[in-house]
Amino acid sequence: MDVGFVGIGRMGRGIAGRVLGAGHALTVHNRTPGKTAELAAAGATVADSVAGACDGAEAVLTMVADDDALSEVVLAPGGLRDSLAPGAVHVTMGTHGVDAVRTLDAAHRESGQTLVAAPVLGRPDMAAAGQLGIVAGGPPEAVDRCRPLFDVIGTRTFEAGPRPESATAIKLANNFVLGCSIQVMAEAFALAGAYDVAPQTLFEVLTEGLFSAPAYKVYGDIIAREDYDRVGFTSALALKDVTLTLEAALAAGMPLPSANVLRDRLLGAIGHGDAERDWAVLAREQLRASGRA
Repeated sequence: MDVGFVGIGRMGRGIAGRVLGAGHALTVHNRTPGKTAELAAAGATVADSVAGACDGAEAVLTMVADDDALSEVVLAPGGLRDSLAPGAVHVTMGTHGVDAVRTLDAAHRESGQTLVAAPVLGRPDMAAAGQLGIVAGGPPEAVDRCRPLFDVIGTRTFEAGPRPESATAIKLANNFVLGCSIQVMAEAFALAGAYDVAPQTLFEVLTEGLFSAPAYKVYGDIIAREDYDRVGFTSALALKDVTLTLEAALAAGMPLPSANVLRDRLLGAIGHGDAERDWAVLAREQLRASGRA
């Protein structure tokens, strides 16, 4: 399959590597050219523009940081809308807002193209190992065309239905639950620490008991070790996601009180200089709020 890829960051590098390693013809583009060097050495073609990544592509995958970047990639002159062939598929794999995805879906349809929203579940190390989860929303025939790609990127593809924004809503809901889980652990570690409990002890109690899920194991370990420079997902990106979640909730007319707490803690962490640390640094922010850091 001829595949284009735009956005070679922490997640994009691993995903693109899986696609290339499976034998697909891959053309990559990134605003910072140096990030494509490893993929070029492995056999990928490097394009100097978004249009170049679209040339001859049956599908173009994007993994960019936010809605503004995605809109630029798709809607700017020479972007995906202008450059993808009719019938080609744009697969957006980042976390984006519901309204942004709806807008791009309409733009692609007007140009005879198809949008599939396929946000991924997992950290960069999982991307490189092909262990991600994929939530795919879009026309069934387009999702089926992309299945050979999804099969090498992840271990399971969750079907979100024919509307791309449904996949977006699932990803936002998933990240919301994960963020609240990290915040709850931050509070629990702070509480136990006030009584001289070693962080590793609480970590073992949690993860060898009722909370043995990967979310608690991965982020509990980061908190116990205070290893916040082991970055899988930054506080800045987490704030972006919880803001999108609150916007989606407002549009649906529903309160999300826990999301407000999570947003405020992230704002505090960012205000204290932790924007580019892993969002498990919420535990440090909880200690500050408790007067213990």
